[in-house]
Amino acid sequence: MSDLVLELSGISKTYNVGLPNKVQVLRGVDLKVKAGEVVALVAPSGAGKSTLLHMAGLLDTPDAGDVTFGGQNMQGLNDAKRTGLRRDDLGFVYQFHHLLPEFTALENIVLPQLAAGVGRKAAHERALDLLGRVGVAERADHRPAALSGGEAQRVAFCRALANGPRLLLGDEPTGNLDPTTSDQVFGALMDLVRSTGLAAVIATHNLELAARMDRIVRLDAGVLRNEPHI
Repeated sequence: MSDLVLELSGISKTYNVGLPNKVQVLRGVDLKVKAGEVVALVAPSGAGKSTLLHMAGLLDTPDAGDVTFGGQNMQGLNDAKRTGLRRDDLGFVYQFHHLLPEFTALENIVLPQLAAGVGRKAAHERALDLLGRVGVAERADHRPAALSGGEAQRVAFCRALANGPRLLLGDEPTGNLDPTTSDQVFGALMDLVRSTGLAAVIATHNLELAARMDRIVRLDAGVLRNEPHI
């Protein structure tokens, strides 16, 4: 069995920004990501990195090209199946943690597992294990408002990995943090990714963080290029 988790082939996307104006955001993008590989996606603001992540995460569909996940072509997949894949096989982390404010850190990680059909006891145990791996187990019973930015983002990482996804997608996941906290939180993320062996694509402006990943790709003018490691 191939260890290829994600393959984007010839992905193009154009948006209407008020007729007759159109903006082509992606131009024939090709990308392959293997299990256990962490890819840094480097791009200036507005270059289309979020659009690319949305294609990879089945949140949007391309105008042309194919998205293949786990050897299965996503073209023509109905909404229910795409939703199931996002729930079970894809993890998302954004610049802001987006934790549910009325629930504790632990509950924020338990809830997606319950939605996937995991029993409450097993979900609770996995949530505690994940929180322990990123060093915030003692904050399990705290709501997001009582967490620091770095703690909240660590909880967001745990939530993204709650259902054991095969692919993690991060859109500037440390972008709201100061440099010291960003470095610590990124280290926790990398430890989680390495220990689980999943594939990951992490968009970042931080070239120092990018250099700590396995491979760097740069999106510029809608074209994706491999770059030499820094």
